[in-house]
Amino acid sequence: SLNHEGTRPHRIETGLCLNLRKLHWFDSADPDTFFPRCYRLAALDERHAFIDDYRRTACTSLLKYIVEKDQYCILLCSKKKRESDRCFSFFPSGKKKPSKRQSSPDFLQSLEHSDIDTNLETQQTPGQEWAEFLDSYYLVVHGGAEIDSSDYLVIHCKAMLQRMKIVNPQLEIEGIHNIWIIKPGAKSRGRGIKCANRLDQILDLVKGDPKLIKENKWVVQKYLERPFLIHDTKFDVRQWFLVTDWNPLTVWFYKKCYLRFSTQPYTLDSMDSSMHLCNNSIQKSLRPLLQRHGSIPVDNMWSVDQFKTFLCTKDREAQWDTVVVPGMKRALIYALQTAQDLIESHKNTFELYGADFMLDRDLHPWLLEINSSPTMAPSTPVTAHLCAAVQEDTLRVVLDRRVKRTANTGDFQLIYKKAAVKVPQYVPQHLHVEGFLVKCPYSLPPLKSSSCAVPKHRSPSKTRVPQQKK
Repeated sequence: SLNHEGTRPHRIETGLCLNLRKLHWFDSADPDTFFPRCYRLAALDERHAFIDDYRRTACTSLLKYIVEKDQYCILLCSKKKRESDRCFSFFPSGKKKPSKRQSSPDFLQSLEHSDIDTNLETQQTPGQEWAEFLDSYYLVVHGGAEIDSSDYLVIHCKAMLQRMKIVNPQLEIEGIHNIWIIKPGAKSRGRGIKCANRLDQILDLVKGDPKLIKENKWVVQKYLERPFLIHDTKFDVRQWFLVTDWNPLTVWFYKKCYLRFSTQPYTLDSMDSSMHLCNNSIQKSLRPLLQRHGSIPVDNMWSVDQFKTFLCTKDREAQWDTVVVPGMKRALIYALQTAQDLIESHKNTFELYGADFMLDRDLHPWLLEINSSPTMAPSTPVTAHLCAAVQEDTLRVVLDRRVKRTANTGDFQLIYKKAAVKVPQYVPQHLHVEGFLVKCPYSLPPLKSSSCAVPKHRSPSKTRVPQQKK
């Protein structure tokens, strides 16, 4: 690897999870438009936020299920339309009706900032009601239970989803299964990553490793349930970029990338890693199914040129240059801007990173993670060519361009460079208080009681001297 520190490759999701929340200080872009929302489960406040998010996503998933399956359920809140706009209840056929509960509309009102005058105490939903709702949700979406029909309900769900689409940029990628991907931070090659679609399973996975909990390393991220597929097979994109300076932040984007496929056809009926993780270290030990399309190679990799050829067969080749590449560049710049203040800048150093992206059905790229010290192993014919090329081009940028600014940089393209920011010579990282013991303290005089008024001091009166005697 070309990492100047010589460290082992590892993921840095925890940093992304925290840093991108500060993006508003650097740019007006919304991180929810390119980075699936994530939480650190070891932090108590973020764990509660994740639980709330999971519950709300379950409500949204149910709305989608009703619309997409063209099935119906019964809306049981009140006969008044105003109350029906605030909450809904549902129950599978033959199941006892649960009590009235809040749902997606309350969250939608908060996104639209129309809940300013709402009493927060009336919005709280008891945990027992949420547990009953999730049980019913699991029965319908995961268990296949039927829902009672109502003509009004489908219209109501469609209208609500249209409103949510305006304020929730991740609505289209969420799907209906409420799947989340759980990652232990600071690891590499897909180790320890799991997918789960039940809240209790996700929380139990985190409890299994107390060391990671203590070090605040567990990250849970919303899974893209509706990715762009190639012959019904999931893939991700490994994109390299080079940082040659952190102040001024200087970023180089590599024009060549490659795709990594899973060995199994994509399905949401199973949470097995062979279907959902595209890491080569995981997939190389698995045998592809015979039913998989013949154009996907056994080594599970494509070059970007092969992907462009595939897009050409779908009349979407132009979207690589107009949608995919600009989206990846923006996401990388945003991520690096938020991390710039946290990196100690050293002159004459550089680092090569590997970012992993996934494309949705509109070919919009979503940043999944950034890997420091990405592997340079020539494990396949695709990586054997590209890894050698990116290392050679890195040396062109780092060495040749220093001597001659117009030197050839290969497939590296400078995409970001701002003016240097002045920083103090010394910024203390750890503040502490120093002092010394007073050996012979002087005792202070006792204070007088506040009830005793202190007489005002009057100066002696002066006798006036006649004018002629002055």
